[in-house]
Amino acid sequence: MKKTREAASGPELAAAVRGLLRRRGVQAAADELARRELRLGLRRPTLAVYDHAFHFIGGAQKYGLTLTSAIQDLFRVTILTNRPIGQREFREWYGLDLSSCEIKVVPLPFFEKLKVVHLDPSFVTREVENPFHRVSRESGRYDVFVNNSMNEMVYPLARESVLVCHFPERRPKSYFYADDYTRVVCNSRYTAEWIEKKWKFAPHRLLYPPVDMETDGAAGPKKKIILSVARFEPGGFKRQREMLAAFLRLCRARPGVAGEWKFVLAGGSNPGNAYLADLSDLAASAPAGSVELRVNIPAVELRALYREAAVFWHMCGLMQEDPGETEHFGMTVVEAMQNGIVPIVYDGGGLPEIVDDGINGFRVRSTAALLERTLALMRDSGKRTSFGRAAEEKSRMFSRSVFEASARTIFSEILESLRSAAPPARDR
Repeated sequence: MKKTREAASGPELAAAVRGLLRRRGVQAAADELARRELRLGLRRPTLAVYDHAFHFIGGAQKYGLTLTSAIQDLFRVTILTNRPIGQREFREWYGLDLSSCEIKVVPLPFFEKLKVVHLDPSFVTREVENPFHRVSRESGRYDVFVNNSMNEMVYPLARESVLVCHFPERRPKSYFYADDYTRVVCNSRYTAEWIEKKWKFAPHRLLYPPVDMETDGAAGPKKKIILSVARFEPGGFKRQREMLAAFLRLCRARPGVAGEWKFVLAGGSNPGNAYLADLSDLAASAPAGSVELRVNIPAVELRALYREAAVFWHMCGLMQEDPGETEHFGMTVVEAMQNGIVPIVYDGGGLPEIVDDGINGFRVRSTAALLERTLALMRDSGKRTSFGRAAEEKSRMFSRSVFEASARTIFSEILESLRSAAPPARDR
């Protein structure tokens, strides 16, 4: 069999690598060797996907892991975490089979000493050594590094790198490396606008989150349930307390109508969550059987709730001036719409990209407007049905299949770049 010119030029390769080592350092020389191996088909390309919150249930984490699932046949994949987590949780939380992927824990002693559950990058200032440099060093072991945690403190050392930005969180007094990634992918037009405003560059691609809560065709009639699904954040910016208080007001003001309905709040939470404890106390004052808190439930139970509920509330962004605490996209809203639930959402952030007011749901700016729209739907089952059908139709543009096809296009382009004859994109 005829050898390729590249395979036959061992001395030339050695000379090229020595030259790169002398002029540009070890990383550039290693990059060149790795590229040659890929072009010759001597090994599979390697990819690491990182998130400092993979040990929590969350929409951003589902995004990153669904992306991983979509491309795991293209790469030898390692999932990087900072706290122990396993394949079982990924299956239960998101219904994903990532058994072909290795999971590697990169401990961060800085946060271990603080004894915190949430590894908040905002704890890090220039006065301390960047604890995420441990992840940066690990990234250099792979051909491709994907940072799914919108943590701009991780410097990418892989030849190709992707920062998935769910919302830009510039911290001027801390470490900032977002513009060192070869590609920045964002989750909504709203996020793209704020990347340009806060980071002063345009993201490379828009990739709407994957939503895969479609019914299996066996859904029965809707019940009189208002559902809200969001993580029980300790800071309360998902506004569950405000929604619960509004529902209780509705029960008191319109018992003849609201008395037939139940409000269910579902979401993930870490242990010792004082905000969740406060919600539980408030829920105890509700009429018997009218309020349920469903915490850390598996995917099968969540799907059952989506099949049954008729109305969906989501008020993240209410009373907020910080654009980072307004919903950046709204995956759970789309999940509800896929199941024919009528959404009533806060009119801000990325939610206008999902809900067309008065067509497939409603957008509101206050709890008063929330209750007004809800009462109208409670009294009109025909409107609930017609709006539910329109919501289901709109939700198709955010399906998992659309996401996976787009993700594979992006990472196929990255593979071509890895195998190309071009030199590394930039010095390290």
